[in-house]
Amino acid sequence: MSKLFSPLIIKGYTLKNRIVVSPMCQYSSVEDGFANDWHLVHLGSRAAGGAALIIQEATAVSAEGRITPNDLGIYKEEHIEKLSQITRFISNQQALPGIQLAHAGRKASHTAPWLGGKQLPAADAAGWQSVAPGALPFTEDETAPTALSQEGINKVISDFKAAAERAIRAGYKVIEIHAAHGYLIHEFLSPLSNKREDNYGGSLENRARLLLEITSAIQEVLKNEYPLFVRISATDYVDGGWDIESSVKLAGMLKEKAVDLVDCSSGGNAAHVKIPLGPGYQVQFAERVKKETGILTGAVGLITDAQQAEKILQNNNADLVFMARELLRDPYFPLHAAIALEDNIEWPVQYERAKPKK
Repeated sequence: MSKLFSPLIIKGYTLKNRIVVSPMCQYSSVEDGFANDWHLVHLGSRAAGGAALIIQEATAVSAEGRITPNDLGIYKEEHIEKLSQITRFISNQQALPGIQLAHAGRKASHTAPWLGGKQLPAADAAGWQSVAPGALPFTEDETAPTALSQEGINKVISDFKAAAERAIRAGYKVIEIHAAHGYLIHEFLSPLSNKREDNYGGSLENRARLLLEITSAIQEVLKNEYPLFVRISATDYVDGGWDIESSVKLAGMLKEKAVDLVDCSSGGNAAHVKIPLGPGYQVQFAERVKKETGILTGAVGLITDAQQAEKILQNNNADLVFMARELLRDPYFPLHAAIALEDNIEWPVQYERAKPKK
């Protein structure tokens, strides 16, 4: 059997293969963070398509932590009912349901991408005041966020912890902390956006403090029983910004906090940066973090075919392959990838009649 279709056990949970549905925002909540049938079908079809782990999009831990008014949330007890329906369906497909917990920070209160992705002013009926490490806007034409006080930081940590509690009750088996793409935790990590002079600014250890405190709070909920992942942006692609060396150091800190895997993405915290896109362009970050710390890593970024994914694993560049756009194009990519790699895997019994015969 190929390595792509070999199992991986983390904290007693078995991933039946190494294909992960990367969290992808759908901007399709109609009201106040509630999931609906779009999310059920979107996530459920990828579970039926054979992926081992389905990580739900960035799900806000507070109303003010949403990127847009149409983001999913897990900041209300009432959110759990529909989310539980989604996790039950995913689990019934022998896939693991995961959730990415997020706070958008200064990139909150914007319209959906197809509506222009513009900032919604706090005075707008649909908008609200964003928060960040300091009063530095993401772009010069945007209204500055409010700098978080210690009380505000304590609330963020509490919100992440409460969201993790709801997530477990909703049936998620894997929790991922979103510390990438220029959202709140990344804003604290990067010296580009964190100019604080207190215990949360200055040295790398101080800038990492919020993430480490959130991690500890969530681990109190998980009690070493559920896998915990952290998604990072391994580099800002800007001199003097967050870089791969910082990411390796951070991964070591996270390993000490019993984090199971670092999901290695990049960018998002500096506007107008030209990212060197190309097939598997972020795999190098997962490889370096893995080799220098020994922690499990996930590779993501323009991974589009079975042979490419298999090579990443065979070369020991990463332990899991996170796929996004290719799984938007083809929810059944894992079934097709198994054929390409000549692996015989189970199909949903309802689809067996369509399975190619050798």
